Amino acid sequence: MGSERAVAVVGGGVIGLSVAWAVAEAGYPVRLVDPTPARGASWLAGGMLAPVTESWPGEEHVLELGSSSLARWPDFAARLTAAGGDPGLRLEGTLAVAVDSADVGTLDVLAEFLRGLGREAVRYSGRELRALEPGIGQGVRSGLHVPGDLAVDNRALLTALHTACRRSGVEFITATAREVHPNAVVLADESTVDCAAVVVAAGAWSGHLHPALAPLVRPVKGEILRLHARPGTLPAPTRTIRAHVESRPVYLVPRPDGELVLGATQLEVGFDESVTAGAVRDLLRDAEQVLPGIAEYALVETAAGLRSGSPDNLPLIGQLEPGLLVATGHHRNGLLLAPVTAGAVVSLLRGEEMPDAVRAADPARFSGRDA
Repeated sequence: MGSERAVAVVGGGVIGLSVAWAVAEAGYPVRLVDPTPARGASWLAGGMLAPVTESWPGEEHVLELGSSSLARWPDFAARLTAAGGDPGLRLEGTLAVAVDSADVGTLDVLAEFLRGLGREAVRYSGRELRALEPGIGQGVRSGLHVPGDLAVDNRALLTALHTACRRSGVEFITATAREVHPNAVVLADESTVDCAAVVVAAGAWSGHLHPALAPLVRPVKGEILRLHARPGTLPAPTRTIRAHVESRPVYLVPRPDGELVLGATQLEVGFDESVTAGAVRDLLRDAEQVLPGIAEYALVETAAGLRSGSPDNLPLIGQLEPGLLVATGHHRNGLLLAPVTAGAVVSLLRGEEMPDAVRAADPARFSGRDA
């Protein structure tokens, strides 16, 4: 493969794979550099596509970008199903629920914020929530139903993207990148991957690849559990449930086979990927207040992944310098933002104007200021 038009994508998580697939479909030769593509933090994600229930006053740009990407998800999923496999998109919506009075107050703030933006969210009492999802515990006092927020099976998504990339001609280079330059990726063994443009999509490790990214991208650890319903237990809920339990956030995301993904902690502990006993205890304790029946579920997996955080919770999508693009810093929203990020990178390569929602994520917003 010649390097005259080739694009090198560094990173094989959901963002890197989505970018590589979109760029290859746009007609560019693509080389994807990652020692273990379709793994990493994306493999450990919960799968929520929830810009509305993730939103908060002061982060309107995050909501706008997330909503823009969510609108693309049905078409993205349909095209991916045809090209690589079914990513398991779920349309049942999300329940945001509260346990104590302080948690109800948090829901009140979110509900008022969403009403002010004209977003759909239906308020329910605890009894009404239990009519929707019988497994919800008696201690849950109230909640919001957000029908527009969706979910996806993250592992099915990664498998489908990997297949779609291969079918589109993406060349996989199973190696570790050491640094990036506008027209080359230097690998750990000192060899180089020459190209016309580089896209940095290496998640939490992006800051190691270029000096401009070092102060802008940091790892944020998240621990997750996977549980599975056993014979005789209550079935998993049909909707994603996001809860506040004594002001601590917890989410429960169902899978079609009776599996339930439970997470997630958010810890600023560098590149530590160990799972702590305390995190497992706390997640199970809080989740049991929301869905008491999970105490009888089988605990089938514990794991920790590293999200890529940015200083303002918006990702970095744009040009660092000619021939060097960046698509990282997506924090909790990598799966959600995959379609809009991939489309933005194709537009950048073509020299097209970026949509307003994506322009807010331009890394140039940090120029001249201490990140």
